Amino acid sequence: MVGSQSSNGTAAKRYGITKPISVAGPTEPDLHRNAELEKFLVDSGLNESKDETIKREEVLGLIDQIVKDWVKQLTRQRGYTDQMVEEANAVIFTFGSYRLGVHGPGADIDTLCVGPSYVNREEDFFITLHDKLAEMEEVTELQPVPDAHVPVMKFKFQGISIDLLYASISLLVVPEVSSPVFEISMSCILV
Repeated sequence: MVGSQSSNGTAAKRYGITKPISVAGPTEPDLHRNAELEKFLVDSGLNESKDETIKREEVLGLIDQIVKDWVKQLTRQRGYTDQMVEEANAVIFTFGSYRLGVHGPGADIDTLCVGPSYVNREEDFFITLHDKLAEMEEVTELQPVPDAHVPVMKFKFQGISIDLLYASISLLVVPEVSSPVFEISMSCILV
């Protein structure tokens, strides 16, 4: 906790907020060392190729569409109106080394699927979505781990390793990521 003086002379409490160590930009030697490090990483084969980067993005797009279709299917099965089925949605977020851009070639992609309140992890995610993925030839090494400290479904999609988690939020319709309030609130959770 960092304290500061309020206008009436008492110490105001501020939690978890400290001033930055420095706001200065990198120095010329910093930039030079950074360039040397980047060259070393490339020369050592520790960065993924552009083709692998593109493939990862394509796989994430396909998984995004799969979870959207899955939620629409569940919405229809539960007898919601046609309008609700049309609006039904799930979104995926990446986190961990992939999200930070510090992953190496072949590293998994940590992914969170956020769905509506009526879609649950126990039956819907670990049974219905699992079965949907199991039927797809693009999916291999499918392994649900529902009893882990962080319940996860691990699999490879077109050879890309995915760790997929699920969370439902207390909304009937999950807004698209382009919703500024939703994006800000989710980025606070994932950082």
